[in-house]
Amino acid sequence: MTAHGTFSVTGQRVVVVGAARSGVAAAELLVRRGASVILSDTRESIPDEERLREAGVHLELGPHSADTFAAADLIVLSPGVPPNQPAIAHARRSGVPVMGELELASRWLRGRVIAITGTKGKSTTTTLTGRMLEAVGHRVRVGGNIGLALSAQVDDSTEDTIHVVEASSFQLEGTETFRPWIAVLLNLSPDHLDRHASVEEYSAAKARIFANQRRDDWVVLNGDDQPSLDLARDAKGRRMFFALREPLDEGIVVAGDAIVRRSRTGDQALVPVSAVKLLGRHLLADVLAAAAVASIAGVDAAAMTRAVETFEGLEHALERVREIAGVRFVNDSKATNIESALRAIQSFDAGLVVILGGKFKGGNFADLRDVLVARNAVVVAIGEATPMIRDAFRGAVRVLDAADMSAAVRTAFASAAPGHTVLLAPACASLDMLRDYAERGRVFQQHVDRLAEERKQTREH
Repeated sequence: MTAHGTFSVTGQRVVVVGAARSGVAAAELLVRRGASVILSDTRESIPDEERLREAGVHLELGPHSADTFAAADLIVLSPGVPPNQPAIAHARRSGVPVMGELELASRWLRGRVIAITGTKGKSTTTTLTGRMLEAVGHRVRVGGNIGLALSAQVDDSTEDTIHVVEASSFQLEGTETFRPWIAVLLNLSPDHLDRHASVEEYSAAKARIFANQRRDDWVVLNGDDQPSLDLARDAKGRRMFFALREPLDEGIVVAGDAIVRRSRTGDQALVPVSAVKLLGRHLLADVLAAAAVASIAGVDAAAMTRAVETFEGLEHALERVREIAGVRFVNDSKATNIESALRAIQSFDAGLVVILGGKFKGGNFADLRDVLVARNAVVVAIGEATPMIRDAFRGAVRVLDAADMSAAVRTAFASAAPGHTVLLAPACASLDMLRDYAERGRVFQQHVDRLAEERKQTREH
């Protein structure tokens, strides 16, 4: 879909910035494509140093070198690297081209790209879309912001491969020619304001997903989400809508007990609602989005249904952990922003204890107040955001403090009664305490398991 075959780095000096998953994959790909590669990371040591050196990647660890960056023929940014860092900005002013890892990889792909973005629901929709396409026999590679970095998929890309790519704002802001066959915008609300200077800058990054599409490409949009519809107003591709609430004349909706594709000639049943195993109505919207993409790609109803029936969700996304003394524990560590936490809380009835907090990244905790009050919820606050949470809920919601995840699990359990749910939905990043949302989710599960084991031993004695 991009100018593969015309883009070459042979003999060029390329600096890759950031040695996380995407940066490492980009560095290895560039070496294979004939570049002289320096992988620069501010950490003093990184995993797999020996393997990278053996692959021909030169490592530059510690503070970034402005001289190294300025001497490059090309700079490639890992998604976690802010593009306005002084050494990068200086190199760009000196005429060094700078692009993101997603852009780099997309230039060499031979297969078609389905790109999925949005403030929440990306991973669920991306994974389920991939499974629907696989169910009908397509050659599929799933990755991007989850799973395999796009750079790790290039060598395996063929004309009949479909790359289903979860695309974050960090990845999209570094694109120039990236052109998805199908671009999906699930929803849009403020997020990552610790990285983007404003909501407008964040939205502009998301809008890059449509920038290079043509009239024969596709745009899949959430008919319930006005900010998404506004952002995509100038997108050139053909439209396909999905909606849980809006009564669409055409698109993917729920009618009766089935997900259907509605057209002017009637409804075509795609997936029985009873096949959906996911907690939370907002995750049903992700199923509709996946069905919209699969429908465009020619996947039949039976294959869609097979994929949905066997899909029980992702780790850390409204994931059932276990029940202790009648109290259910649910892990939604992927709810790293206010909107995601709101949707998670709305998935449950009264009798809810919510673990909130971490490193604040924008939005307003007060947006959660009404849904918490309606569920007679208790909040356990953790991390840097604790004072903001207390201020937002003062006089309306009971807030308890916890020093760490162990204390949070125990405090939440002590505040719950049989039939209640303890929900980890932090509405924040984890970087003040843990490496990422996945580690936070695993730590939550470990402490729940430990609590269960302690209670079992107490009973046995």
